[in-house]
Amino acid sequence: MKQMKFLKQIMPLIVAAPFVHSCEFYRPAVSIEEYRHYVEAFNANDDELYKSGEYPNEKAWEFMAANIPLFDCPDKQLEETYYFRWWSYRKHIRRTPEGYIITEFLPDVPWAGPYNAISCPAAHHFYEGRWLKNDLYLRDYARFWLKHSGREALRSYSSWIADAIMNFDHVHPDKGFLYELLPHLEWNFAEWKHTRLDSTGLYWQLDDRDGMEMSISGSYGTPNGYGYRPTINSYMYGDASALASMAESFGMTEISWHYRTLANKIRDNINDWLWDGEAMFYKVIPMNYGNRFSDARELHGYTPWYFNIPNEGKAAAWKYLMDPNHFHAGGYGLTSAEQSHPLFKIAYTGHECQWNGPSWPFATSVTLTGLANYLNNEPGEGIISHTDYFTLLSDYSRSHRIIWDDGSSQPWIDENINPFTGDWISRTRLKSWKDGSWDPEKGGIERGKDYNHSTFADLVISGLIGIRPDSGNTLTINPLVPQGKWDYFCLEGVPYKNRSLTLFYDATGKRYKRGKGFFVYIDGKQMYRSENYGKVTITLQ
Repeated sequence: MKQMKFLKQIMPLIVAAPFVHSCEFYRPAVSIEEYRHYVEAFNANDDELYKSGEYPNEKAWEFMAANIPLFDCPDKQLEETYYFRWWSYRKHIRRTPEGYIITEFLPDVPWAGPYNAISCPAAHHFYEGRWLKNDLYLRDYARFWLKHSGREALRSYSSWIADAIMNFDHVHPDKGFLYELLPHLEWNFAEWKHTRLDSTGLYWQLDDRDGMEMSISGSYGTPNGYGYRPTINSYMYGDASALASMAESFGMTEISWHYRTLANKIRDNINDWLWDGEAMFYKVIPMNYGNRFSDARELHGYTPWYFNIPNEGKAAAWKYLMDPNHFHAGGYGLTSAEQSHPLFKIAYTGHECQWNGPSWPFATSVTLTGLANYLNNEPGEGIISHTDYFTLLSDYSRSHRIIWDDGSSQPWIDENINPFTGDWISRTRLKSWKDGSWDPEKGGIERGKDYNHSTFADLVISGLIGIRPDSGNTLTINPLVPQGKWDYFCLEGVPYKNRSLTLFYDATGKRYKRGKGFFVYIDGKQMYRSENYGKVTITLQ
């Protein structure tokens, strides 16, 4: 009864406004037709093995034209990858009897849950998909995990679903939707607390159930890879913080206080116990290992910055990111473990998915999101910079290719990559796994093709170009494009709080023909202009 009364009170406040308000004088800075050639090339070069999604290739252009923000920049490799990742993402939108879901693999794999759904990358799906104009896909997807048949499979892997849904809501706000899901998100949090929290005050997990099997930290101290990990502890902090914020928005003071208290405790434990002060890094404490740290720095040690957890004195960890003795491997991405460790390896034997060296888009996405948070919140202290973010995103973009035997290449995303050569390791292993061919028990032909286990568009939109969603009635933009690097860049038609946002920078005034400078338009109305780009906060009307 109390819930029904509350809904009646808030329903008048949550009726969605029309998405785009007309402005007869507005002319888009860029046209969707300028980017059709990317989709036509992707389709022409695609061996479309699986058509289980809602939008097969013949509908790709229709879907993208209706849904994605347009991105324009001088780096055509980066621009192409942006459109390629949206082209790949729509393949994973699957309609089920329970509504839309987002898949990780295109072929059905034996270890998946209902409708081939896997919870491990679900939060990435929300962060990436929140920039689609149609919000129905992710609303259905959230209900699938929390209210429908995905409920029991949700904790098959670690995830940060409450945080992800809250950040989706920052772009597509709907208080009724959050209120509907809140008790189910609380249930999920309680289940994790019951099964993975022990007397230490830390959450533990198997590296494999973090989606990070065969890791260095999981290879000793216990035969099964269990440990107190920065990953799951950070995820639990993120979810507790999200639950506190949701409850606060509904005036549920006691519930908000409960989760805020839990979040603060988890944050303190991460900073007090999972920070190795000697190594200057967040690390795993393997269980049954005498409360000692793993001696390996692993890329997931940057996960706390994804949730803005680190306190004073932790910034030194960033010095390892661009160091070739540690995580930077050149043109094809970041290694999942530091290269100086004796157990670091790039293996073409054993398990096809190893987290002891290969570059993983999943971890790269977490790291770059964390780096964007750090650069937005801290001065940088000379340790790492906007230029480093730009370099790493460019490296990540260039890794999105496959080179065929005849020397030709095309855009590609798969599971794990050799950071020194650009070879997709899992694919190389699996294509001759059984009797010289693909093994159905491993997922079948090209299981990793168009792998949906990471983000890219979000790293462009919220990181590089700098749209920083929040819960308030504001729009904050803080581009990480290094000053002087590009003469122009543009995002056109970005959905944000029931409005349509366009921003662009034009050094000469010739690209977009509006004059020189940095411009922000909301629903076709110019809201901001300056000579150069930088951080700006606009109050939404």
